[in-house]
Amino acid sequence: MQWGYIEILMGYLRLRISFSYFNVQYFSSKVMRYLNVAEKNDAAKGISAILSKGASNRREGFSQYNKIYEFEAPVFGQISKMIMTSVSGHLLNYAFHPSVRNWQSCNPVELFDAPIQEVCLDDCKNIKRTLEREIRSCDGLIIWTDCDREGENIGFEIIKVCKEVKPNVAVYRAKFSEITGPSIFRALSTLGQPNKNISDAVDVRKELDLRTGAAFTRLQTLRLQKVFPGKLADKLISYGSCQFPTLGFVVDRYTSIENFIPEVFWKIKMNHTMKDFTTDFIWKRDRLFDKNSCEAILDICKESNIAKVESVDSRSKSKWRPLPLDTVEMEKNISKKLKINAKTAMKIAEKLYTQGFISYPRTETNIYPKELNLANLVQQQTNDPNWGPFAQRILTEGGPTPRAGRKTDQAHPPIHPTKPAPSLTGQEKIVYEFIVRHFLASVHKDAQGFETTVIVDIADEKFTAKGLVILEKNYLDVYIYEKWYGKEINNYEVGETFTPSTLELTEGNTSPPKLLTEAELIALMDKHGIGTDATHAEHIDTIKTREYVGLHENVYFVPGTLGMGLVEGYNNIGLEVSLAKPVLRAEFERDLKMICDGVKDPELVRREQTQKYKAVFQTVVDKIREIDNSLANRLDDRPVEVQGEAVIPQDFQRPVMKCPKCGGNMIFRNRKTSTGKFLSCNGYPNCKNAAWPSAAIESVEVLDDHCPNCGPETKKVKMKFKQNPFIGDPNPTILCIGGCDIDVLETLGISVASVRRQPVNGELYNRNHNQQLDQRVAPPPIQNDNYRVSNVQATQAQFDNTNVRRSSNLMPMSQHNRSNNSINNFSHQNPSSSSNPGHSPSSSDIVCQCEIEASLRTTMKGVNKGRKYYKCANSTCNFFLWAPNDLPVAPSTSTAPAGPSAGNVVNCRCSQPAKLMTVMKNNENHGRKFYGCSKPMSEGCGFFQWADQVEENQNNGNNDDPWGGGGGSGGANWQHGNTSRASGKSQTNKNNKPRAKPYQSNNQPRAKRKCGICGEEGHTRARCPNT
Repeated sequence: MQWGYIEILMGYLRLRISFSYFNVQYFSSKVMRYLNVAEKNDAAKGISAILSKGASNRREGFSQYNKIYEFEAPVFGQISKMIMTSVSGHLLNYAFHPSVRNWQSCNPVELFDAPIQEVCLDDCKNIKRTLEREIRSCDGLIIWTDCDREGENIGFEIIKVCKEVKPNVAVYRAKFSEITGPSIFRALSTLGQPNKNISDAVDVRKELDLRTGAAFTRLQTLRLQKVFPGKLADKLISYGSCQFPTLGFVVDRYTSIENFIPEVFWKIKMNHTMKDFTTDFIWKRDRLFDKNSCEAILDICKESNIAKVESVDSRSKSKWRPLPLDTVEMEKNISKKLKINAKTAMKIAEKLYTQGFISYPRTETNIYPKELNLANLVQQQTNDPNWGPFAQRILTEGGPTPRAGRKTDQAHPPIHPTKPAPSLTGQEKIVYEFIVRHFLASVHKDAQGFETTVIVDIADEKFTAKGLVILEKNYLDVYIYEKWYGKEINNYEVGETFTPSTLELTEGNTSPPKLLTEAELIALMDKHGIGTDATHAEHIDTIKTREYVGLHENVYFVPGTLGMGLVEGYNNIGLEVSLAKPVLRAEFERDLKMICDGVKDPELVRREQTQKYKAVFQTVVDKIREIDNSLANRLDDRPVEVQGEAVIPQDFQRPVMKCPKCGGNMIFRNRKTSTGKFLSCNGYPNCKNAAWPSAAIESVEVLDDHCPNCGPETKKVKMKFKQNPFIGDPNPTILCIGGCDIDVLETLGISVASVRRQPVNGELYNRNHNQQLDQRVAPPPIQNDNYRVSNVQATQAQFDNTNVRRSSNLMPMSQHNRSNNSINNFSHQNPSSSSNPGHSPSSSDIVCQCEIEASLRTTMKGVNKGRKYYKCANSTCNFFLWAPNDLPVAPSTSTAPAGPSAGNVVNCRCSQPAKLMTVMKNNENHGRKFYGCSKPMSEGCGFFQWADQVEENQNNGNNDDPWGGGGGSGGANWQHGNTSRASGKSQTNKNNKPRAKPYQSNNQPRAKRKCGICGEEGHTRARCPNT
């Protein structure tokens, strides 16, 4: 038994070992697949060529500009299948919600809080498709974007797109500074994780730039186009939080020149000629602005007329070699010495980088890292015919000896060549040559010279002369962009005396500073923290493109009249910190740096900076006339007088509520084909949600107060009607159309689905007697603020103190043909009175807002002639109430069978016989009969009812339905003919039979109506928003 047990155990162990061996063999033989994504196609091509050693296979992606390269390479010690592709810069970008993208959609100040979304740029959609397709078959994702802020953010955009397809894909970050073999293989062997802090900083920067840029641009453009229509009517007047401080530097320099007042000065000129060589001496006082004083000193010197040498100081003099090259110095030097503007220089440098000729050109570092093999980089340049001998000289004279700077971004080394480039031509060759010569100069020796300084005394006035002898040019032999000239002077000895050859008074004038050059402007931006080394060139190019500045002699920046006027206007507004000054943006850049370092929370910075700029915006709006006046002076134009509201688009309407379809803003617009208003999402045409009230609305005012039932995003509206459909309400009246009061929606003919995504508290108020009334809108059992009904526990409909319609408020005429137990009957009864359907309170029961007995009166004219109502006896308040026993009742199919075959009459909402008509258009309803209001369209009530539905409802015996008739809007005039409104409801009659749904014939669903102009659903030709 014991041996048998041992044999079984040994067999089990052998089986486990075999299974483990199989697993190891299987998983070790599985080839991993990685999707590699670079920032540009050239970079992808170069990296794949290095990793594959030139053996990659190329295939096409969805984007013709971004190829796919396949090869094998070692990842984590295992040969893996690599798929390399690229994006073209940013793949995603922030954009406002469609509801506010149109300049006419909102007040610009709302853009500081408007919803934004991250969208794929149109040019990048095919790139996105490529990523989505390729990641499906891959086990990991390797990001090869540039290792700076923007590159990190682009990497996270790629990650987002890929994880939407494959959420659990492993993500890695390759970090490199040059596209060379050692750098790329080192990056692949040391894969890490992307830095979300850096990406978050870019997200915050992009959002703030979007909000501030859009808000101020719309403000400036919309306002100034109206104020100066003769000169700025078609001008886009843009704003950027880096753009304007940059413009401010140019304006400040120009203003200092413009305000400069020259002054006359005097100085004493002295020189000494010996053996036909003249030495010039400089007066230690330099110059005086008082001529008399200067003349007095000269007279004293002339009386003595003997110059005595007090000191002769001779010492070595060095001209320092340049520091290692960072981005700012590269832009400044190329602009100043090569006359290539900074934007062009950066484009060329980026191209040289992606081709592998230079290291990454966006760096703040001016210290060569210890691990960088400088000698090898110098050796690569020894074969060049222009600077090769100098490179060889460096190696033979002790090797590279660079100066050490003080800046490092801990990400990239200084800009340097990575390999020879003998085939380059044009500006690429010029820029590459500058980078090589700068690199070689930075690793060689300082130039050496010998300087002599002579100080002489004449009657206690000191004069100085300096001479320089160049001993060794060293780095200047290769750095042809700088010169160092020697200067000879006569030989002097201490104690020696001589008579000056010239001793006289000269006159001169002070001169203003020169206009800024691009190099000087970049230096100012860098000093004050405006933008980054990577964005300086872009901001400068923007102010040139917008014509805020121009170039004098193609070198010096001169502000245009528009740029001058804007900066002066902002400076005159009296802001604590002017938008044309660098302070605000510099603070923001410091916050972004702290986000990158993980010190500050990005959401906190986002909120603080947005509110800061919003407060500045409000101040600018309040004092916008300062900008008007400054521009009037600079444009030499008289401003047109406009109101402060000119900032807001002419047809701007405040949002009433959020769109239930897309989350945009619902606003009222003017109908184009007739008078009146309609409710529409301002995200059109992306969102086509709209509601077309049947009532003729003359004006709408969106109030600041929100509906307490619908929430803070739903505002109350003050409506004025051509003919008030709310009998007894004042005109204008205050309403909520957010869906909390279905009476209002039905009376106005507004579909619930167009204003509300889902019912509040689970249920919308419904008139069906089988459905319980929502307690949120139920009338209270005690008196309200305006009137009370004595001895009736269930009070009648109320008017609150804001005249907002409530669910139990007075209803239109056609809504009172219900049975007495309907929740909305005006004679709500307690149990003791339920047996008396005809019960109504006497006149002594009705008390108006003045707390006195209401007066019972009779209507003497109009459609309600003979009807009784209650009114304040003293006419001191606005109380009004129809007498409960005389509620307006419209004829209904529940009492008068509809349809021509029965010989009965269908009445419209005007209480007039409806007109039987036939559809004449050639569509699916051709020949179908319907009832409509007999009055002209501009005067009618808009009633509509299919004739066959009236007949069907009568034949089904639905006369006792508490809704007053058949499905759709048939029979029950309270539906106002808006058949589409009821189409989504599951309604049943008392026999539990489904109602006939609107637009349904022969039990076949009817297609939705489409507009005859644009082909879209939801409206007709007469209401097409595209006309």
